[in-house]
Amino acid sequence: MALKGNLRDFSLTQLLNLINLSRKTGTLVIDTAEETARLAFGDGRLVYANLGSQPIGLPAILRSGNYINKAQYRILVERTGNMTDKEIGLLLINAGYGSQEEIFNQVQQFYLRIMRRLFTWLEGDFHFESDELPAEDVITTRINLEDLIMEGSRQIHQLERMQEELPDLDVSLRFSEKPEKDIRKVNLSMEEWRVVSYINPKNSIRQISRAVKMNDVEIRRVVLGLMQAGMVEVVQPEIKPINQEKMFHTNDRQEQRSLINRVIARLRSL
Repeated sequence: MALKGNLRDFSLTQLLNLINLSRKTGTLVIDTAEETARLAFGDGRLVYANLGSQPIGLPAILRSGNYINKAQYRILVERTGNMTDKEIGLLLINAGYGSQEEIFNQVQQFYLRIMRRLFTWLEGDFHFESDELPAEDVITTRINLEDLIMEGSRQIHQLERMQEELPDLDVSLRFSEKPEKDIRKVNLSMEEWRVVSYINPKNSIRQISRAVKMNDVEIRRVVLGLMQAGMVEVVQPEIKPINQEKMFHTNDRQEQRSLINRVIARLRSL
């Protein structure tokens, strides 16, 4: 029986549970309108994960985990040329830039980050290609699926709770006039900075999510975090632009000050 369908009807955690129990070997391909994920399994264990049509490569994996900085990444890419991931890993080990365990751990953590993101996918066509595995020059792992299934289940419960707390994405946001928490103690992530740059009563949360290329789950997580920090509050949209793709960015000098100026002004007032 072919394993295919849509995540609307068969969740990723259910797929992982089936792959784990049946000790399947092969590649699970998940397609959405924006992205494609490829997950390879060997005897029911995760051995490889990738987002996009092309493998990201070991230098980019090490950079994404902050194992190397931007300058080191550029040098590594320039010097390794068409070398495979395994060849690059061996080069780094022999040159004393890392141990086999450290590099393997970076690859494993990268695959796990992909899996955590995939747990936020609520729909997407999938099919399983039996006995298909990644190329031999790719660094693979053997990640136990039981732990992933448990983590995925926890994320699903979190998603349900977030939907209850923020059910409507067609509302807008504005900066709180009287934050509940000391803004001097709030540290924003890169994702949060991307979102706050579009905060304006004229932009709906759904519009912001499209502008920053986040799905419904990701935008809810960021917005709820900003709300819990007391930085923003939900309001009804001031207008509904005829062109729904038109966004009102906080960098608009006539409309409002930049986020940085707002934060500075808020700090001075405290």
